[in-house]
Amino acid sequence: MLPSDFVSALDWEFYGNPLRAWLTALAVLVGGVAALLLLKKVVVSRLERFAKHTATSIDDLAVDILQRTRVYFIVFVALRAAALTLTLPESVQRGIYIATIVAVCLQGARWGNGVISFWVERYTAQKAGVDAATVTTVTALGYLGRILLWAFILLVALDNFGYDITALITGLGITGIAVALAVQNILGDILASLSIVIDKPFVVGDYIVVDQYQGTVENVGLKTTRVRSLSGEQIIFSNGDLLKARIRNFKRLVERRASFVTGVNYDTPPDAVERIPGMLREIVSAQPLVRFDRSHFRGYGESALEFETVYFMLTDDYNKYMDTQQAINLAILRRFQGEGIDFAFPTRTIITRVEGAPNGDGAGASEAAVGRMAD
Repeated sequence: MLPSDFVSALDWEFYGNPLRAWLTALAVLVGGVAALLLLKKVVVSRLERFAKHTATSIDDLAVDILQRTRVYFIVFVALRAAALTLTLPESVQRGIYIATIVAVCLQGARWGNGVISFWVERYTAQKAGVDAATVTTVTALGYLGRILLWAFILLVALDNFGYDITALITGLGITGIAVALAVQNILGDILASLSIVIDKPFVVGDYIVVDQYQGTVENVGLKTTRVRSLSGEQIIFSNGDLLKARIRNFKRLVERRASFVTGVNYDTPPDAVERIPGMLREIVSAQPLVRFDRSHFRGYGESALEFETVYFMLTDDYNKYMDTQQAINLAILRRFQGEGIDFAFPTRTIITRVEGAPNGDGAGASEAAVGRMAD
């Protein structure tokens, strides 16, 4: 039996509630916080051990979500439960309720952001180096998902605070039109970034040429795209301006068409001229990663008999293309020297005028001497 004095002390009232009720509320608060923290620790520990032996990602996501649960959320939930055991003024109950709603919304945002981040990181890790288009798309969708998440959390909070969100949404729609007109350039860039993500004219890692600028795409953001040039500096394009330009994407090059012209001396015998296309065909066809297309005596140049040769590189590697062209040039040089075929030299026309030369009637005349000289 409890002493009568202690029993009577439990009936003492503080702010409209007996001491017994305050002790009960304190027990609910402390016990609730301790129980929830202990439950979190136990569940996380067991899930982590379980996740190490499974190939699925659901348990990993569950562990990540539980680890994102913050102490302030647990405290305010327990405080709300403790407050329900007391008779408190409406303003106090309302204050605790609002504080709890804020804590729940912030925690919900952390959980939602955790789900989005887990999904984005998982797919990015799987596709990195394999499908850069998916990496770009998933990253941009992650940004969009976070924006929508925070918008939803804000509307839920305002609704619980007693605001008429229907009227608010209507007002935001009207305000949004005015804001859109004021920041249409920024919105244009954002919409352009979505177009880049969806249509994929290029992705991170692609080598592109835009007007006189060229480089490798490093990042596609909401407003700008960053490209690393060959000389090392970073070039930043506005997404809206970028889509208005003509973009050449060399990363998606399947075959590189290459052509070159070989000029030989006009003194070359016709029999040798007839054999030159065959020589060029043999030289080009002997190269690896090459598909020969054609070689012809295309015409009479200003200072040479011209032969045009066309082939396709079966790789998009520019260094391999240059190695192949170098090997072809060296092989042509050796073959022509062995066949006694001379390369043509460019020439220029020299015109000499003699002014005031006498003629039969004594009047001044001009006489031109026209010739060709090797450069």
